[in-house]
Amino acid sequence: MNRIEIRQLTKAYGTTKAVDRLTFDVLPGRVTGFLGPNGAGKSTTLRVLLGLDRATSGTATIGGRRFTDLQQPLLRIGALLDAQAAHGGRTARDHLLALAASNRIPVRRVGEVMEQAGIASAAKRRIKTYSLGMRQRLGIAAALLGDPGVLLLDEPTNGLDPEGIIWIRELMRGLAADGRTVLVSSHLMSETASFVDHLVILGQGRLLADTSMAAFIDERSTPRVRLRTSDPIRLRTSLAQQGLQLAEGDEGRWTIDGALAEEIGVLAARDGIPIFELSDERASLEQAYLDLTADHAQFASASR
Repeated sequence: MNRIEIRQLTKAYGTTKAVDRLTFDVLPGRVTGFLGPNGAGKSTTLRVLLGLDRATSGTATIGGRRFTDLQQPLLRIGALLDAQAAHGGRTARDHLLALAASNRIPVRRVGEVMEQAGIASAAKRRIKTYSLGMRQRLGIAAALLGDPGVLLLDEPTNGLDPEGIIWIRELMRGLAADGRTVLVSSHLMSETASFVDHLVILGQGRLLADTSMAAFIDERSTPRVRLRTSDPIRLRTSLAQQGLQLAEGDEGRWTIDGALAEEIGVLAARDGIPIFELSDERASLEQAYLDLTADHAQFASASR
């Protein structure tokens, strides 16, 4: 019921295809990161899914149904696309009351979601007096209003302070743990890496990756070990017997390419070589993402 299904989705503006034969699923029970360079087609896909744009061909459905066919859509899907969209002259409470009335949502939910989003004390303030972070919290409260099984969040941490970022991270993980479908679009790779389980990555309107985050990073990482030892000479000799080389790193550490920490730990223990620090090095999500999308960015800075 909460599965998002994108099938051969194409959206063209004249001769330009913003989305080109796109197919992927977003499953419940996990947080899915929706990534891609500017112009990759992420916003267009979300707009088609929410009935704000009409597909040229293909389908975008929630539980097998189009958003425009849902009688009370906020009970099925909550979305935050633009935190600035709420009318500035309304109070936050009135804004949420209007949304609740449009979908026959009990009035009590307005107070509940404002409390959940941490803005209950500002319920009667006009939205134009809200900071960016407060507007972001209001947008998230609106997305949660119908207690939906599907959440679409575009840059949910934008404008939030550190406490707010921790809150939204835990919220998304909690919603996924409840069996809901959570799709999050973001440009902040370090933050995205802290909460997503799965990745869907677009480039120039096409699907580049649909995989778990762990597998995505592993596929784009060359095995490397970092360590500290008091006896690099003996370690170098032991490694040479295995066809490995010890290279000097920074801050008194050494690196070994093409190996795993577990293998080096066993080798050092066997030969009685003291090891004070030992860890695997993996590419960050940002490094892996940039490696994949380097040839698919519509806009890129010139390297010096």
